[in-house]
Amino acid sequence: MSEEKELGVLRDQIDSIDQQIQQLINARAECANRVAEVKQKYSAGQAIQFYRPEREAQVLRKVMSRNQGPVGDEDMARIFREVMSICLSLEEPLNIAYLGPQGTFTQAAALKHFGHSVTCESQSTIPDVFREVESGAAQYGVVPIENSTEGVITHTLDSFIESPLQICGEVALRIHHHLLVRTDSSIFNKIYSHPQSLAQCRQWLDSHWPNVERIPVNSNAEAARRASVEEGAAAIAGDAAAELYGLYKLSATIEDMPDNTTRFLIIGRDKTQSSGDDKTSLMISSRNQPGALYHVLAPFHDAGVSLTRIETRPSKTGAWNYVFFIDCEGHVQDEVVKQVLLDVGQGAAELKILGSYPKAVL
Repeated sequence: MSEEKELGVLRDQIDSIDQQIQQLINARAECANRVAEVKQKYSAGQAIQFYRPEREAQVLRKVMSRNQGPVGDEDMARIFREVMSICLSLEEPLNIAYLGPQGTFTQAAALKHFGHSVTCESQSTIPDVFREVESGAAQYGVVPIENSTEGVITHTLDSFIESPLQICGEVALRIHHHLLVRTDSSIFNKIYSHPQSLAQCRQWLDSHWPNVERIPVNSNAEAARRASVEEGAAAIAGDAAAELYGLYKLSATIEDMPDNTTRFLIIGRDKTQSSGDDKTSLMISSRNQPGALYHVLAPFHDAGVSLTRIETRPSKTGAWNYVFFIDCEGHVQDEVVKQVLLDVGQGAAELKILGSYPKAVL
């Protein structure tokens, strides 16, 4: 058999497989429509929660656990994420508020978590994202919470102090920064970027461009916009901003830490059920007494509940009073976590559960 005939046979097989995939996607979409009909049938006039974070997390975990290659586990999960996004849009189109502007890493995190079949609305500040979700203008919001090299985003923590919103998911996004210019021959004397990004690329900049002025701006997308219109300007930003403003990558992946990752939170108005592999986030105000932090942490240690993060922020109730933000493994529906929270609550001035939610799958 000739090369052309062998390729023809394989291409016919691909066409046949594509047809089967297309039929199965449409069959799944029809099931999604029936799910919506059943929910509406039994809603009794109450608000319906079409998007179920715990269910999506369970589906993606099953996809990865049964995958046998050659497609990688995460690549296969991303394909299914988009299929689920399309199907969910047939049940209920979602409007997602995120910390903008367009082209930021927060927008990338929103699309990674919800897929591309949602409407993303950029907001100027983190409090604006909270307000959009609280008002019902958006069903969910996406905000950054911490970076692996630069630490916590305090504006997000502070917004939780008075907000009634629940954390219903998390996204871990690998952050790759690039030095962007208008053309490969651009000459520049200033570099725009967000302060966090400048900090994450400090060593590289000191080594390669020590005498170029570094100018902080509100977002990497704004930095890219300025670099696209100003003579003698460069920007540090990611792929989305580079594509949005048509910029050339003079140097790629310039972050100092190769595993640079930012964690984002998904916020909404509804509580999330257990997915089987969850986290719980808490806000605890301790009493002003000796050993206050010990009394907060001891119940977790005694019950063997692992803490994944603890942060301290000044309380708004008075000088030298503090609030502890804690992430622990498990769900509030788990009996061991439930008992720990009862024990912590007895010794705390205030205990607020910010949400239980599935651990990041991708």
